Amino acid sequence: MINLPRDRMDQVVKRFDMLEAQMSAGPSADAYVRMASEYADIQDMVGKIRALRAAEHEMDDLEAMLADKGTDAEMRDLAEADLPGVKDRIEALQKDIQILLLPKDAADERNAILEIRAGTGGDEAALFAGDLFRMYERYAAGRGWRFEVVSASDGDVGGYKEIIASVSGKGVFAHLKFESGVHRVQRVPETEAGGRIHTSAATVAVLPEAEEVDIEIRAEDIRIDTMRASGSGGQHVNTTDSAVRITHLPTGIMVVQAEKSQHQNRARAMQILRARLYDLERSKADEERSESRKSQVGSGDRSERIRTYNFPQGRVTDHRINLTLYKLDRVMMGELDEVIDALIADHQSKLLADMGIDG
Repeated sequence: MINLPRDRMDQVVKRFDMLEAQMSAGPSADAYVRMASEYADIQDMVGKIRALRAAEHEMDDLEAMLADKGTDAEMRDLAEADLPGVKDRIEALQKDIQILLLPKDAADERNAILEIRAGTGGDEAALFAGDLFRMYERYAAGRGWRFEVVSASDGDVGGYKEIIASVSGKGVFAHLKFESGVHRVQRVPETEAGGRIHTSAATVAVLPEAEEVDIEIRAEDIRIDTMRASGSGGQHVNTTDSAVRITHLPTGIMVVQAEKSQHQNRARAMQILRARLYDLERSKADEERSESRKSQVGSGDRSERIRTYNFPQGRVTDHRINLTLYKLDRVMMGELDEVIDALIADHQSKLLADMGIDG
């Protein structure tokens, strides 16, 4: 049996009951939305706590029945048959509650900015960046998320030199945050006449989307330049003076947007800049908590090789958790749940170990 913090569980249930009462008392619209959000966050946990309490009462009753010498043989047999199932149910509920009580990443429920850049490997790297983009696009569609291209720079023979997308929906960052890093591909390029396997790479960065309240960007800290969009951008770049470059002077972070509307470019560039500054702030905080950082899946370092996609063998390997799946075709079609669920489970088990709790 797992030793759970009962006082904290009681507090969660009390808070849930209080929210329920306050919401039914007709609060203002703003207050209702705020309370409804918190209510939804703890609803699953409260359901499991109540189910655990009911199962524990049931176990106590069955054990009392078995301990009572006056219990007739038929009732004793029924109690003995039921008890193992009740104990299994209690154990499963305890594990679920243990995970739900883990400290949450404040950014988990946020939308995300997904950035994919071709790395080493020339044209083949750009093609692979395009494959990764479509993989995430399909994964997002499968989860009912909104997936929108913010900017793209096309590769010379297809794919992308760089593509940035905005992903919005429930639990986006929680599911995508472990995708940051270097993704390596091993395959025979279409342009390779000799049939030799080439190794190329693309870098993925997943940034939690930041609100204006999270990051203050002072007017004097940025320089905004307007210029003519140029370079190979295919349908994504036009030739009017609409491209916008925003430079954040204190950090040197630069964002360029070159879509059709200058006004939209400015808003999008600020959105990406805000996300990058928020990510920088989070990284600094993580480094200050260096001990806990060691327990995270990988370091989140964008230069860390996290996954290899081997096409000749139909294999995908995540190096952080030594997970290998021989279903590369399905993964590239966006079926990422098995990999992402394993990464989340590994992260949770390390958090439990850090807290000194047996998983």
